Amino acid sequence: MMEIKSIYKTFNKDTVNSKRALGGVSLNIAEGDFVTVIGGNGAGKSTLLNAVSGVCDIDCGEILLDGINIARQPEHRRAKYFGRVFQDPMMGTAADMGIEENLALAYRRGNRRGLSWGISNKERELYRRLLSSLELGLEDRLGTKVGLLSGGQRQALTLLMATLKKPKLLLLDEHTAALDPKTAEKVLRLSKQFIDKRKLTTLMVTHNMRDAIKYGNRLIMMYDGQIILYIKGEEKERLTVEDLLKRFGRVSGEEFTNDRALLS
Repeated sequence: MMEIKSIYKTFNKDTVNSKRALGGVSLNIAEGDFVTVIGGNGAGKSTLLNAVSGVCDIDCGEILLDGINIARQPEHRRAKYFGRVFQDPMMGTAADMGIEENLALAYRRGNRRGLSWGISNKERELYRRLLSSLELGLEDRLGTKVGLLSGGQRQALTLLMATLKKPKLLLLDEHTAALDPKTAEKVLRLSKQFIDKRKLTTLMVTHNMRDAIKYGNRLIMMYDGQIILYIKGEEKERLTVEDLLKRFGRVSGEEFTNDRALLS
């Protein structure tokens, strides 16, 4: 479904602050895959998602979606293909608009815009039904401004918005990192529920090694802008955090020193 072919990205190129973020990353993602991405700070995880979604341009390489190279398309042209949930619960929604207005924006994603805006009763009933599945009581607060919601409520709403119109690829960018452990676990359960029910193809960046092992059918580990480990199938099912750390050390020649990942 998606083929990433030898993509490179260097920030502040030809300056003293030059930093290679991606160094020839290649990855094939089949329809229905749930790929988790783990790595230390500066490994290139979020840059990979930004390159796929068009937030940042790549220096060279190809990003093929259903055989079409989208690498040079601007972000707004690619938006119809992707749903994304960010690390910051304040991103991905319009804080000064109500819950139903945010859902309406997501529901109309990719459609031609006319002059009419009104939300029909049938549409409102759909939003109530979808919100009730979150079990957060939001179905009775359709007019509440999103900025008044808690981080967990907002992240759950953003997840719903990202999957309201089935995306070609769902991008989860450390979407539980800013939440407390209990809320993070709930959002992860909701994520898996949505992914399984709608058979969504997903790329999830996480700082938590246990989550990277527990969720998804494939795992990749990044280091210094490259994919250094690729684990799937029965091998992934048998994997432990200790095994992952040892394999990282053998491949990279270094110890894994990301405190957030190790302490999670």
